[in-house]
Amino acid sequence: MISRLPLDEQPDSLRAVLSRNDVLTEVLARTATLDLPGWYVTAGCLFQTVWNVVTDRPPTSGIKDYDVFYFDEGDLSWEAENAVIKAGQKVFADLPAEVEIRNEARVHLWYEDKFGVACPPYDSAEAAIDSFAATTCCLGVRVEADGRWRVYAPHGLSDVFNLVVRPNPVLAPRSVYESKAVRWREQWPELTVLEWPSGSVTSASPAG
Repeated sequence: MISRLPLDEQPDSLRAVLSRNDVLTEVLARTATLDLPGWYVTAGCLFQTVWNVVTDRPPTSGIKDYDVFYFDEGDLSWEAENAVIKAGQKVFADLPAEVEIRNEARVHLWYEDKFGVACPPYDSAEAAIDSFAATTCCLGVRVEADGRWRVYAPHGLSDVFNLVVRPNPVLAPRSVYESKAVRWREQWPELTVLEWPSGSVTSASPAG
């Protein structure tokens, strides 16, 4: 099992699994051409590709969209982010999937108005990934200039490969975690979903 490999071997195994999703590899390659600061392809498109491969499903099965995070605190305007979104729409136009690009440096500016809960400013794209509702979601990949894959996995890869959904009560509320877990289990009934820890009180999360 991949989760039992030495840590230094797991990223290569992750790359081999993710590379079976041709849409994902195209998103990674094309995002690299946008030259976004601190970018990652993250969340569902990654761990759900792993779930699909592990359970012998088509690699793209059940994946709703492909999330791209970047971090640009030099310009927090909507106009700047929208320019990046429009550039991405051109780059990804012919892909059979929705690609959603967001500047995580400006999430705190709109989140409370939209969801009624304040979100502290992030200091990096990694910090945004850290706030996902489940540890399985806390995963990001990007392609460096030399072609090397950079993998950010603050909770490791064991839960991802073992089909374990574990709560991450750092920022996201219980309701977000549980609603996602229900939806995921409908698509991947092989999942083991762990209960939200009792006594945890958190605010809402902008991502997850």
